[in-house]
Amino acid sequence: MGNVRNLKKDINYVLGDIIEAVYVWEYSNTDKDTKNSEAIIDEAIAVFDDLIAKVNDRSVENKKAHFKAINNELEDKGRVLIEKINKL
Repeated sequence: MGNVRNLKKDINYVLGDIIEAVYVWEYSNTDKDTKNSEAIIDEAIAVFDDLIAKVNDRSVENKKAHFKAINNELEDKGRVLIEKINKL
């Protein structure tokens, strides 16, 4: 079950780093409106909750494919969030 533990850690680290990047942007751009950056943080938290719920779903038949799909979803959604940060 080390794979599940590592997947949970990856989800936590990736989305945590994204949130941290938003905070760094907010700190270095204190003169700009933070409404968009706060929306990115909210979206990252929602993605985290969604992915962790999928990891904890025990009713999956093909676990390997399920976890691979979650990992791919993490990469895709992480890229989207990073692109949003870069557009700030």
